[in-house]
Amino acid sequence: MNSRLLVGLIGLLALASFPAAAQFTQVVSPSGPVTAGPYLIADAQTGETLLQSNAGAAWYPASLTKLMTIYVVFQDLKAGRLTLQTPVPFSQHAASMEPSKLGVPPGQSITVEQALEVLVAFSANDVAAALAERVSGSEPAFAQRMTQVAAQLGMTATTFGNANGLPNPQNQTTARDLAILGIALAKDFPEYYGYFQTRDFVYGNRHIGHGVKFVEMYAPYADGLKTGFICASGFNLVGSAIRDGRRLVGVALGFRRADLRDEFLVRLFDDAYKLKTAGGRPKVWQLRNEGGTPPHVFDRGDCGTIRYDMPGDAAWLGTYGDWGSARRVYDRGQADLAMLGVAHPGKEYILPVTINKVTRQAAIIADLEPGAAQKLCDWYRAKKLFCEVRKPQDFAAPFSGFWH
Repeated sequence: MNSRLLVGLIGLLALASFPAAAQFTQVVSPSGPVTAGPYLIADAQTGETLLQSNAGAAWYPASLTKLMTIYVVFQDLKAGRLTLQTPVPFSQHAASMEPSKLGVPPGQSITVEQALEVLVAFSANDVAAALAERVSGSEPAFAQRMTQVAAQLGMTATTFGNANGLPNPQNQTTARDLAILGIALAKDFPEYYGYFQTRDFVYGNRHIGHGVKFVEMYAPYADGLKTGFICASGFNLVGSAIRDGRRLVGVALGFRRADLRDEFLVRLFDDAYKLKTAGGRPKVWQLRNEGGTPPHVFDRGDCGTIRYDMPGDAAWLGTYGDWGSARRVYDRGQADLAMLGVAHPGKEYILPVTINKVTRQAAIIADLEPGAAQKLCDWYRAKKLFCEVRKPQDFAAPFSGFWH
């Protein structure tokens, strides 16, 4: 796909839900335009910026903050101030962090190596706070060191107020700065960088973790790094890949869905790898940070609610008494789409619908490419099966229109 088609600016978004509209663009996806915040792809070897939009716009890092937490821990491992087996005790402060959390009781410990694994696989906020206290004595002192290290790396618009990225006005960064950090992690600590491939973690009798979906989606090229989400920042990702001997680092910020973010970064990497680097492109550290106040992707009242937030049409296949029945109908619909020759089969969207205190589950194939939902529903109706095409604007709480 042509890179201009993929990431070209369609126009500035002028929606009331995005008060800082100039920091958002719309990018192309197979099913239609997707709202995106700042993004950037850089060559780790040359520092050249291959693709970018609003890379200097201020942003809340969310759990991408933990990349700097990990960088500082790597510094102390390399310097011998820590070992992988050094105990990391949990104070009352660390144990009190909001989820995601490992849940280590106050007074108990894990090792530095376990802490690194769980930060990558599970993004545990309590573990980040415990590491901060182990390294610097307190989380505020550790945050000061994080900010100092950011300045030393040339992350000129980045400050930190905590070690985990939970909402704090001092946690601010840019896509430019995060790309610099991603490159530094790979170049400065090759002996520890493999921890970013951690997918799961065993703690006691618990097997936890989900890893970074992008790594799975862009296999075999992707090899880390980290995702992050808070309501204000939306869904964010810093990823790295090696292909044909070239390491690229990518940043994608401000998406309203994690799957749309991951799919976009995969397409962006594909486009970037088609571009040649001959030394003439601007270096990532030459990009200008813009300053200002980060926007909010989700308002408080909108965050955590059931939303569609996808550009493509949906095929509604009926509403059923339990989730399992709805999922089986969805699976059958996906198989039928493949049989009909649809290349991009859409996404699972099992929607709970409640009327008169009775809840049923709507089976929906969401975010289909143009014409696919209509094609499936025409085929279903010819077989006298239920199927209706629904537009993104049809999905509005309380979803009573999906009762069947």
